[in-house]
Amino acid sequence: MKDRQLCDELYSYMATLLRNNVDSPAILINGFEDHIHILCQLSRKYSIADVVQKTKTETSKWLKKKSASTRYFTWQSGYGAYSVSQSNIDDVKTYIANQFEHHQRFSFQDEFRQLCERHGIDLDARYAWD
Repeated sequence: MKDRQLCDELYSYMATLLRNNVDSPAILINGFEDHIHILCQLSRKYSIADVVQKTKTETSKWLKKKSASTRYFTWQSGYGAYSVSQSNIDDVKTYIANQFEHHQRFSFQDEFRQLCERHGIDLDARYAWD
Protein backbone atom coordinates (compact mmCIF):
# COMPACT_ATOMS: atom_id res chain seq x y z
CA MET A 1 0.00 0.00 0.00
CA LYS A 2 1.22 3.45 -0.80
CA ASP A 3 -1.07 5.52 1.46
CA ARG A 4 1.16 6.22 4.49
CA GLN A 5 -1.71 7.33 6.74
CA LEU A 6 -3.71 4.19 5.93
CA CYS A 7 -0.65 2.03 6.55
CA ASP A 8 -0.08 3.65 9.94
CA GLU A 9 -3.73 3.03 10.87
CA LEU A 10 -3.46 -0.56 9.65
CA TYR A 11 -0.30 -1.22 11.66
CA SER A 12 -1.93 0.23 14.76
CA TYR A 13 -5.00 -1.94 14.23
CA MET A 14 -2.78 -5.00 13.67
CA ALA A 15 -0.93 -4.30 16.92
CA THR A 16 -4.24 -4.18 18.78
CA LEU A 17 -5.40 -7.45 17.17
CA LEU A 18 -2.13 -9.18 17.90
CA ARG A 19 -2.25 -8.17 21.55
CA ASN A 20 -5.96 -8.65 22.23
CA ASN A 21 -7.03 -11.46 19.89
CA VAL A 22 -4.03 -13.79 19.62
CA ASP A 23 -1.91 -12.99 22.67
CA SER A 24 1.09 -11.95 20.53
CA PRO A 25 2.10 -8.38 21.44
CA ALA A 26 3.69 -6.48 18.56
CA ILE A 27 7.17 -5.06 18.99
CA LEU A 28 7.27 -3.35 15.58
CA ILE A 29 5.18 -3.42 12.40
CA ASN A 30 6.18 -1.79 9.13
CA GLY A 31 6.15 -2.63 5.47
CA PHE A 32 6.51 -1.61 1.89
CA GLU A 33 4.17 -1.61 -1.10
CA ASP A 34 3.75 -5.37 -1.39
CA HIS A 35 4.49 -6.80 2.06
CA ILE A 36 4.44 -6.23 5.80
CA HIS A 37 6.90 -7.25 8.50
CA ILE A 38 5.62 -7.95 12.00
CA LEU A 39 8.00 -8.47 14.88
CA CYS A 40 6.00 -9.81 17.80
CA GLN A 41 6.20 -12.01 20.85
CA LEU A 42 4.57 -15.23 19.77
CA SER A 43 1.72 -16.54 21.86
CA ARG A 44 2.02 -19.71 23.88
CA LYS A 45 -1.69 -20.37 23.29
CA TYR A 46 -1.96 -19.88 19.51
CA SER A 47 0.01 -21.48 16.69
CA ILE A 48 1.84 -19.32 14.17
CA ALA A 49 -0.73 -20.33 11.55
CA ASP A 50 -3.57 -19.19 13.83
CA VAL A 51 -1.88 -15.87 14.59
CA VAL A 52 -1.37 -15.17 10.88
CA GLN A 53 -4.82 -16.39 9.82
CA LYS A 54 -6.71 -14.42 12.47
CA THR A 55 -4.67 -11.28 11.83
CA LYS A 56 -5.10 -11.49 8.05
CA THR A 57 -8.84 -12.19 8.35
CA GLU A 58 -9.60 -9.28 10.68
CA THR A 59 -7.37 -6.76 8.90
CA SER A 60 -8.81 -7.75 5.53
CA LYS A 61 -12.34 -7.12 6.83
CA TRP A 62 -11.20 -3.79 8.28
CA LEU A 63 -9.53 -2.68 5.04
CA LYS A 64 -12.55 -3.61 2.91
CA LYS A 65 -14.70 -1.27 5.01
CA LYS A 66 -12.11 1.51 5.12
CA SER A 67 -12.52 3.04 1.64
CA ALA A 68 -13.62 2.41 -1.93
CA SER A 69 -9.99 1.89 -2.99
CA THR A 70 -9.53 -1.00 -0.53
CA ARG A 71 -12.97 -2.58 -0.96
CA TYR A 72 -11.54 -5.61 -2.80
CA PHE A 73 -8.36 -5.99 -0.75
CA THR A 74 -7.01 -9.49 -0.11
CA TRP A 75 -3.80 -10.72 1.42
CA GLN A 76 -1.75 -13.26 -0.47
CA SER A 77 -2.35 -16.79 0.76
CA GLY A 78 1.18 -17.48 1.96
CA TYR A 79 3.43 -16.01 4.62
CA GLY A 80 6.88 -16.41 6.08
CA ALA A 81 7.55 -16.80 9.80
CA TYR A 82 10.98 -16.74 11.41
CA SER A 83 12.19 -16.88 14.98
CA VAL A 84 14.56 -14.18 16.15
CA SER A 85 17.02 -14.60 18.99
CA GLN A 86 16.93 -11.97 21.71
CA SER A 87 20.44 -10.89 20.71
CA ASN A 88 19.20 -9.98 17.20
CA ILE A 89 16.05 -8.03 18.16
CA ASP A 90 17.67 -4.62 17.67
CA ASP A 91 18.99 -5.56 14.20
CA VAL A 92 15.56 -6.84 13.14
CA LYS A 93 13.86 -3.71 14.46
CA THR A 94 16.28 -1.56 12.43
CA TYR A 95 15.64 -3.65 9.33
CA ILE A 96 11.85 -3.40 9.73
CA ALA A 97 11.95 0.33 10.49
CA ASN A 98 13.96 1.02 7.31
CA GLN A 99 11.80 -0.81 4.76
CA PHE A 100 11.41 2.14 2.40
CA GLU A 101 15.15 2.74 2.10
CA HIS A 102 15.93 -0.97 1.95
CA HIS A 103 13.55 -1.65 -0.91
CA GLN A 104 15.02 1.10 -3.03
CA ARG A 105 17.89 -1.37 -3.55
CA PHE A 106 16.21 -4.80 -3.42
CA SER A 107 12.77 -6.04 -4.43
CA PHE A 108 10.91 -8.16 -1.91
CA GLN A 109 11.07 -11.15 -4.26
CA ASP A 110 14.83 -10.87 -4.75
CA GLU A 111 15.39 -10.48 -1.04
CA PHE A 112 13.17 -13.47 -0.21
CA ARG A 113 15.00 -15.64 -2.75
CA GLN A 114 18.36 -14.67 -1.21
CA LEU A 115 17.06 -15.35 2.31
CA CYS A 116 15.86 -18.82 1.34
CA GLU A 117 19.10 -19.61 -0.47
CA ARG A 118 21.23 -18.39 2.46
CA HIS A 119 19.35 -20.66 4.86
CA GLY A 120 19.13 -23.73 2.62
CA ILE A 121 15.38 -23.47 2.00
CA ASP A 122 14.14 -24.81 -1.35
CA LEU A 123 11.86 -22.15 -2.82
CA ASP A 124 9.35 -23.28 -5.40
CA ALA A 125 8.42 -20.02 -7.17
CA ARG A 126 5.16 -21.57 -8.36
CA TYR A 127 3.89 -21.33 -4.80
CA ALA A 128 5.80 -18.33 -3.48
CA TRP A 129 3.92 -15.47 -5.12
CA ASP A 130 0.19 -14.95 -5.63
